[in-house]
Amino acid sequence: MKKVVLSGNRPTGRLHLGHLFGALDNWVKLQESYRCFFFAADWHALTTEYANPETIKKNTFEMFIDWFSAGIDPEKSVIFIQSEVKQHAELHILLSMITPLGWLERVPSYKEIQQELKDRDLNTYGFLGYPLLQTADILIYNADYVPVGVDQVPHIELAREIARRFNYLYGNVFKEPHALLTEVPKVPGTDGRKMSKSYGNAIYLTDSDEEIKKKILHMITDPNRKRRLDPGEPEVCPVFWLHKIFTDDEKRQDLASGCRTASIGCVDCKSVLINNVIRFIEPIRERRVEIEKHIDEIPMIIEEGNRKAREVAEKTMEVVRETVFGSAR
Repeated sequence: MKKVVLSGNRPTGRLHLGHLFGALDNWVKLQESYRCFFFAADWHALTTEYANPETIKKNTFEMFIDWFSAGIDPEKSVIFIQSEVKQHAELHILLSMITPLGWLERVPSYKEIQQELKDRDLNTYGFLGYPLLQTADILIYNADYVPVGVDQVPHIELAREIARRFNYLYGNVFKEPHALLTEVPKVPGTDGRKMSKSYGNAIYLTDSDEEIKKKILHMITDPNRKRRLDPGEPEVCPVFWLHKIFTDDEKRQDLASGCRTASIGCVDCKSVLINNVIRFIEPIRERRVEIEKHIDEIPMIIEEGNRKAREVAEKTMEVVRETVFGSAR
C-alpha cells in the first residue's frame, strides 16, 4: 500500500504564483509516489469569509480548473470538496470533546491571522477551531504525511497530539501524521510583501501576457536605486527574488552584476523576468484552454472524487463510532 498524503486549499479566489510554488508544484510530484487526497477546503474558507459565502462555490470550481491546469491528475489523486464529505464534520465534533481549549489558543496562527485581518471579526469558535477541523481532515484519511511549509508545522503537531489523546482514551485508531516539509521559495508580490490576493499584489496563473508585463513593470525595486546610474543591491529587490525562481543561474548572476555596477537599469532587469514568467506560465494556460473545452465533465470528475473520499472517510468513522460508543451499547 502506498503511503497517504493529504492536503487542501481554501477557495478564496484565483490561484497565483505563490500557490503554484507553495503547493501545486509539489502536489504534482507527490501524486506519482503516494496515494494523494487533495480537497477544496470550503468549510475552512468560511472561517474568515463567513460574511461573504456567495463566492466560495464559484471559486471552488475555478480552483479545480487551476489544479488540473497545473498538472493535478484525477486519475492519480482523489480530488474532492470538503463539505461534500460530511464525515469530516462528524469527526470534528467528536475530537472537539477531547481537545483542551488551551491547545487551540496556543497555535501561533490564531493570533497572527487576527492581527493580519483586523478588518474582520474573528472571535468565533470556527476560527479558533480551524486547526481542529484541519486535524479531522487529516485523521479521517489516516494520512501519513501532510505537505506544509514551516509555518504550518504547529498545526501538524497539534494533529499528532490529538491523535495520541484519542488513542489513549479510546484505543489505537489513528496514525500520527507527519509534516512533509516542502522547500517553498520566497514568492514576493509586486509590492515586496508575500504574494497574496488580499494584498492585491499577485500574479495569477490566468493573467494574460499584457497583465503580467504591466504588473512586473510596476514592481518596486531596491529603494536606494532612485536613478538609472545608481548602483543597486539585488538581494533587497523583490524583482531579483523572482529571478531566483524563474531565471537560470548564469543569467541571474549577470543581472546581479549589472545591477550592482549600474550597467543595466531596472526596466532591463524586469524585461528579462517578464519573458521568463510568461514562458513558464504559458503551458499552464494552454492546458487550461484544453480543459475548458471539456468543462461540462468537471462536475462529474469532482463527484467521483467526493464518492471516493466518502468511502474512505466512512470506513474510518465506522471504526471511530464503534471505538467511542461501542462499549456503551
